[in-house]
Amino acid sequence: MKTLVTGANGYIGLRLIPALLEAGHHVTALVRDKARFPCAQFAPFTAEGRFTLIEGDMLRPESLPELPAKLCAAYYLLHSMAAGGDFEQREAACATNFTTWINRSRCQRILYLGGLVPDAPLSHHLESRENVNRILRSGTIPVTTLRASIIVGSGSASFEIIRDLAERLPFMITPKWANTRCQPIAIRNVITYLTGCLDTQITTGRELDIGGPEVLTYRTLLEQYAEVRNLRRIIISVPFLTPRLSAHWLHLVTATTIPLAKSLISSLTNETICRENTITTLIPQNLLTYRQAIEKAFARIAQNRIPSSWIDALSTGRINPAFLNSVRVPEHGVLRDHQTVPLETQPENAIDAVWSLGGTNGWPAMNWAWRIRGWIDRFTGGIGIRRGRRHPTELNPGDALDFWRVLLADQSPDKTSARLILFAEMKLPGEAWLDFEITPTELRQTATFRPRGLLGRIYWYSVLPFHLALFPRMAHRLAHGAHHATTPPARP
Repeated sequence: MKTLVTGANGYIGLRLIPALLEAGHHVTALVRDKARFPCAQFAPFTAEGRFTLIEGDMLRPESLPELPAKLCAAYYLLHSMAAGGDFEQREAACATNFTTWINRSRCQRILYLGGLVPDAPLSHHLESRENVNRILRSGTIPVTTLRASIIVGSGSASFEIIRDLAERLPFMITPKWANTRCQPIAIRNVITYLTGCLDTQITTGRELDIGGPEVLTYRTLLEQYAEVRNLRRIIISVPFLTPRLSAHWLHLVTATTIPLAKSLISSLTNETICRENTITTLIPQNLLTYRQAIEKAFARIAQNRIPSSWIDALSTGRINPAFLNSVRVPEHGVLRDHQTVPLETQPENAIDAVWSLGGTNGWPAMNWAWRIRGWIDRFTGGIGIRRGRRHPTELNPGDALDFWRVLLADQSPDKTSARLILFAEMKLPGEAWLDFEITPTELRQTATFRPRGLLGRIYWYSVLPFHLALFPRMAHRLAHGAHHATTPPARP
């Protein structure tokens, strides 16, 4: 069966595509930027003619390519919640443009993953999700809508936020929303439902609730996570934390961005529980409990087998997506620190060291200073260093790396030369790049800053003493193939 997956680079998309391919389907994946997609992972299916990657931006309908002939089904997995601001307008525009685009084809059905809808007034997030559903259903193609509460799996926003809270805080004062009920579902159960709908024609055109076998409060989610991890945690709920204060508290304690925190907090006042369970008889499967979902997630984490993570969405930072298609670091009107160091190891070892920067590995020089800079960024409303990275040694363009975004990650086939360019997503009075170039004989490290007015120049010279101590030491250690931090990592 020929299928289209939009949002193919997203958390759900990167897990759904392998499942569809393994089930024997032909998949066309739509992404905004091909450079960000892990093409090598799907190379065997591309060679067989069962996987095709196409590029287009749903907010720019003129960029959308021709749809494949004889398309049977299309998955709509686009969302903009993490971007904050006017995300409702962006989501509506994407859904409208998609509906116009897909109606030109002979596609037989659309499958959409939305949120569980309570009887009470909806939060902005859930209302936006429902509005997308209404727009999709206004077209001529039947829509199957699956509605889910929080999705639990390695790399999911819900799981990582609960993980940050439970791992970091032995004593928690939580707002009254901690007593709101939800019905969490494991990511593998979500994928089974999404793929199973293709083979279950009776689901065509229907709206179906999907959830795990338990109804739990958010407080219970924290408590059970702590029990699985053998952590003792004290949780006290209080009524005086407003949604605004709760959002800023969540931003400071977890890797969540402020826009995402505000959207999540507004939704936590709504109970998200399945109102019907029809799908359990249409697509029977073993539904994992919340504890089992956590254990499965940590099994993947232990094996470094996290296929997708919410932090890698471009909306979790402040980068303009166009930057990924323009990897030249500016040369004029900038301030620089440049280090050139002869390699004291094999090029392959130096490349491995550079590709392992950040995350739980930390930074090879003055790791404490990087962590302090991350805390400053968090307290000023930035993303901070807590995002970490999806994989300890692999990098792709578009990946998040602490408070950086990967613009270019290129290695020669024989691993004798490489180039890595990072763009800073921390709050700065200007723009910053960190550029590593490795040749068979030397490592070149360049920090570039383009100041914004006088304040930008004051900032550069105020941190210059730290740069003079940090950058030469980091370059020398990377040239020796050393990449591990000398202080404990910032993330459990």
